Amino acid sequence: MIPVRGVEGQCVAVLGLGRSGLSAARALRAGGADVLCWDDNPAAREGAAEEGFDIRQFRSAEDFADVAALIVSPGIPHLYPEPNKIVAAAQEAGVPVDNDIGLFFRSLATNEWDSFDAPPRVIAVTGSNGKSTTSALIHHILQEAGREVQLAGNIGRGVLDIDPPGDGGVVVLELSSYQTELARALTPDVAVFTNLSPDHLDRHGGLGGYFAAKRRLFAEGGPDRAVIGVDEPEGLFLAGQLAEGPGDDRVIRVSVDRKLTGPGWQVFARKGFLSEYRKARQVGSIDLRKIKGLPGEHNHQNACCAFAACRTLGLNPKVIEGAMQTFAGLPHRSQLVAEKDGVSFVNDSKATNVDAALMALLAFDRIRWICGGLEKEGGLAGLKPGLEHVTKAYVIGREAAGFALQLGDVDAEVCTTMSHAVMRAMEDAQPGETVLLAPAAASFDQYDSFERRGEDFIAEVKARL
Repeated sequence: MIPVRGVEGQCVAVLGLGRSGLSAARALRAGGADVLCWDDNPAAREGAAEEGFDIRQFRSAEDFADVAALIVSPGIPHLYPEPNKIVAAAQEAGVPVDNDIGLFFRSLATNEWDSFDAPPRVIAVTGSNGKSTTSALIHHILQEAGREVQLAGNIGRGVLDIDPPGDGGVVVLELSSYQTELARALTPDVAVFTNLSPDHLDRHGGLGGYFAAKRRLFAEGGPDRAVIGVDEPEGLFLAGQLAEGPGDDRVIRVSVDRKLTGPGWQVFARKGFLSEYRKARQVGSIDLRKIKGLPGEHNHQNACCAFAACRTLGLNPKVIEGAMQTFAGLPHRSQLVAEKDGVSFVNDSKATNVDAALMALLAFDRIRWICGGLEKEGGLAGLKPGLEHVTKAYVIGREAAGFALQLGDVDAEVCTTMSHAVMRAMEDAQPGETVLLAPAAASFDQYDSFERRGEDFIAEVKARL
């Protein structure tokens, strides 16, 4: 645990008692704070009470008279589409609002670090797509290189649940826009921006607000190094804002769209080959085509970002390449489930929107595509560049027929259930083809999470092998 610093004797309120909220409450108590907790869920309140926390329902600004700060869980809105009533009451009372990420950054460093040969480092990863894989890949590479490393944040453990890092230790954080938007302290040593595509727009008041939430990771604390995907205008703008000039190697530009040139530090992938350039000279390369855990252009971008972040810590390119070879990928994200008789079975249940599903379609040729579910706004037109890779679609979900109609000329079979879709895809599949679950839709019409949907796919495949 990371005890929160600077709160001894203070009364601090925690709103939302899920994983991050309870973790924050425990760390605040360990730091000497008097903690008041609230959650609209009675079961969550009961669980906190059993741990000895005081429960208080906050109804107005007057209820915050003795409170020094309010710590809010990520899922609770504080501004758009409208502030939570308790958050609004705290703001009216002039009480600072923060989250567990802010508490972490202000509490991590201790006097013990003065005796270390190498101070601990924090690598923080954000972006619209790929941040989980990038974070996990960085963690895996550092583990394989023999470094002390912990993975936390939006993946792995809560940030305040980790062990205090030791001499030369590294903490890898995946941070969502919900987390970066509110944190009052954001001071990573290395910050990574993978890419940007529209998401959570209601929560951030539009695309500009969404980008502004991501940008705070780079603007608030000023990381020593910034790894920036520059394939969208926002990333290019961010890199330009952070760099003092073309040769400023504190900013590492990353691309999978084009070769990057210039006197600075660049990492890019073209036709499956990762290249690292510094001062206009190539200093490293990796053949990504041979790495089964990182298929497709979107994973090549993740690989470039992870490579760059690890290089800032001094790792040799060959060490990084060797570690990438053993990376199995994350569950439900281009996860190779099985191979039989020349047919591959890939679970990308996390592809809940059109952009993510398109990346999955572009990663493979000759696809037996299992798709469908609770369709999101905007329709399916954005899938068109990847549909030429689809041999046949097997559509699931309660609205499978309507989903299939939007696929145009693609041969589509309405299956409705995962069981029927997997059965039909396996009956039809030929050597060299991939049976791919990449739904391009949310899971909530049939499952309570994308994880459950992916687990069902895996179970159905393995039952028939």
